[in-house]
Parts: sequence; C-alpha cells; structure tokens
Amino acid sequence: MPIEEIQYSDKYYDDVFEYRHVILPPDLAKLVPKTHLMTETEWRNLGVQQSPGWVMYMLHAPEPHVLLFRR
Repeated sequence: MPIEEIQYSDKYYDDVFEYRHVILPPDLAKLVPKTHLMTETEWRNLGVQQSPGWVMYMLHAPEPHVLLFRR
C-alpha cells in the first residue's frame, strides 16, 4: 500500500542534537531540491509541520524522500 501522507519519526538524540526524520509521499518527494538543503520556508511549503528550530542537515541521495532534521 503506497504512503499517501507525510510520516514523522520519533525524536532521537546524541550528546549534541535532537534528531528526527520525515518521510515524504512520492508526489512531494519529487519536489525536493537535489542541489541544496531546504530552508524552513521550503520544507513548510511542502507541508512538513514541526515546531520551530528544526534544520535540515543532510541530503541522502539514495533516499531523497527522507528528510533529515536536527536541532
């Protein structure tokens, strides 16, 4: 069954940051830029909803539909 909505991971931690990943459905995943990390405005415009302070910190080319955030 295809994923039709944005999925949010539980938060996870190390000694410095709090992390989470967000999985986009295919129709939104194709809108993720391949050339830069998205700003908060860009990922919010895709429909990602999370509290302020989260920053996209990495592009993972094999899985561009998974957005990686930390704060």
